[in-house]
Amino acid sequence: MPIGLPHFDQVVGVDFSGARLSGLNAWISRTEILHDCGRLKLVQLSPLGKLAASEDRDDVNAFLVKQVDQSQAALWGFDFPFGLPIELKLGTWVRQLQSIGRFDGDAKKYGHFLVDRTRQISGAMHIRRVTDRETQTPFDCYHYRIIYQTFHGMRDILRHIHASPETAVLPFQFEKLSDSASLVKRVVVEACPSSTLKRLGLPHRMYKQSGGKPPTPEKIAVRKTILAAVEKIVDVTPAQRKVMLSNPGGDALDSLLAAVGVFQVTTMDDHEAIAKHPRYRREGRVYG
Repeated sequence: MPIGLPHFDQVVGVDFSGARLSGLNAWISRTEILHDCGRLKLVQLSPLGKLAASEDRDDVNAFLVKQVDQSQAALWGFDFPFGLPIELKLGTWVRQLQSIGRFDGDAKKYGHFLVDRTRQISGAMHIRRVTDRETQTPFDCYHYRIIYQTFHGMRDILRHIHASPETAVLPFQFEKLSDSASLVKRVVVEACPSSTLKRLGLPHRMYKQSGGKPPTPEKIAVRKTILAAVEKIVDVTPAQRKVMLSNPGGDALDSLLAAVGVFQVTTMDDHEAIAKHPRYRREGRVYG
């Protein structure tokens, strides 16, 4: 049976954080699809710590799981790697989730475990997924700068949402969509704001301000360039625009880029070909 995505009324982008106090930096953008013109409208732009009433990572992630489970006619884009390279021989995607759930240690130790495994298998320290090369992600999925996102995203989010018959995590669960009696009400995919910026030919560096400081005029100028292009796709209010220009780390803007990226790519995709791809269904695919 041909694969078709369910009807979407909203697209949600999450700039995910694996930090202990993730609520300080993680943001969410909720957009409505304007079906008459094919555009998006940004209806909520918020730090996740405020919405979850806690900055603690466990509380924020539990809040996100609940939000996904309760959403209807929704496409979600989460900014963290959803799977690990086939070469690591960790089994199917579900087995990867089970393995990471049983792992006795934190994200840093899991990263060391994956590096040691890679050395044993290939002699290298890291292996990039096919999708990482195709979409030019900044890092491989277990680089020391991304492993906290990978570990907590897979363990604390995907492991808890993937079993629901109403949720399809793509490209791993296309079978849920090909069933004539499909109950799917929401789709969850991997986003990468940097990959989206590269695909759109926009600046992908020099817009993030480190150290929690106000962004410099140079960084604000880059953000204005990005927003000028993004606002051709999504309606943004002056107040929302001000937040994205002033937010120190660029996380508010990244959450919107996550939503825009997955909205565009899922619209353009050949889902039949992706479902048959021998690597995507085991190690994941960036929808950016």
